[in-house]
Order: sequence, then C-alpha cells, then structure tokens
Amino acid sequence: MSLLVGLPLAVPLVAAIAGLLTLRWPRWQAPIAIGGAAVLLGCAVALLGWSWREGIQVLEVGGWPAPFGIVLVADMLSTVLVTAAGVVGLGAAVYSAGNVDEARVRAGYYPLMHVLLLGVCGAFLSGDIFNLYVWFEVMLMASFVLMVIGGERPQFEAGMKYVVLNLMGSVAFLSGVGLLYGAMGTLNMAQLAVEVAEAGEGARYLTVVAMLFLVAFGLKAAVFPLYSWLPASYHTAPAPVAALFAGLLTKVGVYALLRVFTLVFTQDAGYTRELLWWISAATMVSGVLGAAAHQDMKRILSFHIVSQIGYMTMGLAIASPLALGGALFYLVHNIVAKTNLFFVAGVVRRLRGSYELESLGGLGRAHPWLAVAFFVSAFSLAGVPPLSGFFAKFIMVRAAVEEREYAAAAVMLGVGLLTLFSMVKIWTEAFLKPSPGGAVGEGSVGAAAWLPVGAFAVLAVAMGVGAEWWWRPMELAGQQLFDRNGYIEAVLGGAR
Repeated sequence: MSLLVGLPLAVPLVAAIAGLLTLRWPRWQAPIAIGGAAVLLGCAVALLGWSWREGIQVLEVGGWPAPFGIVLVADMLSTVLVTAAGVVGLGAAVYSAGNVDEARVRAGYYPLMHVLLLGVCGAFLSGDIFNLYVWFEVMLMASFVLMVIGGERPQFEAGMKYVVLNLMGSVAFLSGVGLLYGAMGTLNMAQLAVEVAEAGEGARYLTVVAMLFLVAFGLKAAVFPLYSWLPASYHTAPAPVAALFAGLLTKVGVYALLRVFTLVFTQDAGYTRELLWWISAATMVSGVLGAAAHQDMKRILSFHIVSQIGYMTMGLAIASPLALGGALFYLVHNIVAKTNLFFVAGVVRRLRGSYELESLGGLGRAHPWLAVAFFVSAFSLAGVPPLSGFFAKFIMVRAAVEEREYAAAAVMLGVGLLTLFSMVKIWTEAFLKPSPGGAVGEGSVGAAAWLPVGAFAVLAVAMGVGAEWWWRPMELAGQQLFDRNGYIEAVLGGAR
C-alpha cells in the first residue's frame, strides 16, 4: 500500500507521456487529459482516506531509508492539497475541452498541464528540501510555456516578467539549500528538524538561512512586497490556464512556508512569526487595495489572489493548532472559489469579448446560471455566510482572538469588507446593469465549460453548509503541523 503515495506522481507523468505520444491526433488530447486528471483525483482521495485512517505514510524511493534516500511523505497537509490539486486539474481539463484552440493543443497544451500537476503533487509530497526545489522548477518550466504558447506579444512580455522574477526566487531557494546542507549535512526535512533543534538558539546563522527561504517561498506565494509578477502576468493567460495558476501555483508557495517554518526553522520562532505577521497584514491590505483600484475583471481577481494569500500566512504567524488548521481550510476554500472565478471570467470574455467592467453588463438576465455561479464563488471569497469563505474567515478570526492577536483579527475583518466591495463592483457592473450598446461576444461558450463552473459553485456551497465535516481533516493537519514529532517519527523511525 505504500506505493499509493507515489501514484499522484506516476499518474500525471503517464498522462503527459501519453499526450506527447498522441500529439499528431489532437482529438485524443482532451480525453487523455481528462482521464488522467480523473485517475489522479481518485488516487488522491484514496491516499487521503488511507492517511486519515492509518496516520502519516512514507514511501522510501528505491528502498533507501531516510535520511539517506529520497522519501515521499503523505501527512494530512500534503494529502488534502494533493486532493485539491486533483480537483483543480480535472476541472481545468474539462473546461479546456472545446475552449482551447487547436494551435495550443498541437503545441502540447494538455501534456504541459499534466507536467504542471506533476510538479505540484511532487512538491506537496516531497520529504526532501532539494527535491522540493526540483519540483518548483518543474512547475516553473511548465507554467511558463503554458502562459506563452499560442499567445501574442502581451503574453510573451508578461511571461518574461513571470519567469525572470520567479527565477530570482529559485536563486534564493538554491542558495538557501546550499547553505543549509553545508551547515547541517542533510536535506531530508525530518532530519533537518532534528539537527536544527540540536543546534539550539545559539545557531544564529540558521535565522539568516531561514530568511533566504522566506524570500524564495514568499516570492512563489506572492506575498508583500514580492507579488508584482502575479498581477502583471496572470491576466494575460487564457482562462483555463489562469484558473489553474490561481488555484495551485501560489498555494504551493504557501505550502512550502507552512512546511518549512513549522518543521525545520523553529529555532527563532518569535522573530520569524513577528516578521510573518507584518508581511501577512501588508499582503492582505495591498492586494485588496490593488483590486479596488482596477476596472478589469481579471486584474481584480489577480490582485485578490495576493490579498487572500495574506490570510493563509497569517495562520502561520499566529501558529496555534487552530490557526494552522484554519490556514489550510482557508487555502482549500480559496482554491475552489478562486479557480471558479477565473472559469467564470473566461466565460464572460467569450460572451462579451472583454474583461473591462465598463464593456460588460446584462449577464444576469441573459445568463442566470452564470450569475448564480459567480455570486456563489465571489461572495464565498468575501466571506458571506453560509458559504465556505465565511467559515474559513471565522476560524482564522477565532484563532487570532484566542491568541490575543486582536490586530490580526481586525485586519482580516477589514480586508474582508474591502473584498466584498470588489465583488459587489463586478456583480453590479457585469451582471446587474443593462448591457451597453454595441457589446458583442467573440463566440459561443463550449458546453464543457459550464460543467466545472457549476461543479465548483456547488463545492463552495457544500464546504460552507457542511463546514464541520470538511474541517475534520484540516483540524488534524493543524495538530500535525503544530506537533512535528509525529512527522519526524514517521520518516526517521528508528534512525533518530
């Protein structure tokens, strides 16, 4: 059964190879991609259930035990996020069928999508910090090509900004890896946790190394002040690509912060958490103000990616079991809501030929089901009850109050109100006001696009109505993050 831990990597790899082998037959590309994503989701759900019943699972690749060999580790944090990646991957694959032009399909769009899913799942399951770096680079290469294939000059310019700034993060990441290995003699994260703990508070150089990782992961997560690449690039990508990016890429950066700063870099927690507090607050505020200042639907949604990341990292700054579990609940809720908002934006673009709010209107009357899907996802993002975002924000605010972090609670509530303002602005301009004269669409919407739009809206409602049930694995994940001994024992066993 331990081989189940490796299936979320094997499945997208096989699907990508199958897609590349059938590039000459474009009609096979979408079925292969959808089938591969469905199998990935099935494997992820099975792995989540197994980890829930049996505890943290470890796969020693090649039979080499930790800390000497490569290990894949499936705890609740990683399995919940692998499952979320499967959901987003399947939704994006279905949405793309009939809504991605043949030129992109022939250029390898669907195999690249599975390479991206391979990198995401590999990052979530990696038990070695160097292999985490490798999976980040796999994601970077696949995402860059997905962003620019079949595009025009604006996409290439945005793609260059995206890749150059992310390569700067990769340099910081690799530098940190080298310094950490030179100091500790290992890159296995469980063994690093033991070695750093033994080094104690006197090892001040480890705080410097930790700051390198904070810069690297902070840039990937798009936190303040390292987020400029995101709103400058995501709005140029095709709708399914932007949805895939919005749902997963920055969340891998958040995952890395949660993993490394609860497992490895715990030697100077007071300083790190205070720094994370200010970064998180600035991320929330600057992101939501950037959204309020724009009139382009996709740019507004891109800035809200930034704003919402601040809630997740604030959970790490508060660092109680409730806050860590709440950060994961917020992360999963945001994956669902944000992915669907980009799906909806793509449908709006097809119907009205623009993302500019002044050019939109009349969608509520002409397409009521699209209006319902947007309403559910947008007001879930804003935290309106009884949708998923309300309970995600409630858990985070409660965690802040319990830890007497009243300023954090105030910032989260204030940013929630400003998020509501942006969502109401889109709702009013695009769906409620009459259609402006001369507005025409660029084409019909493929039938496959409506299925994921509806499914993700239903999922946002289900996460709100059944929040107590959805909270259980997140609560366990928070406890596992807070008490790292279970992770260390599962990976190292008798090797400690």
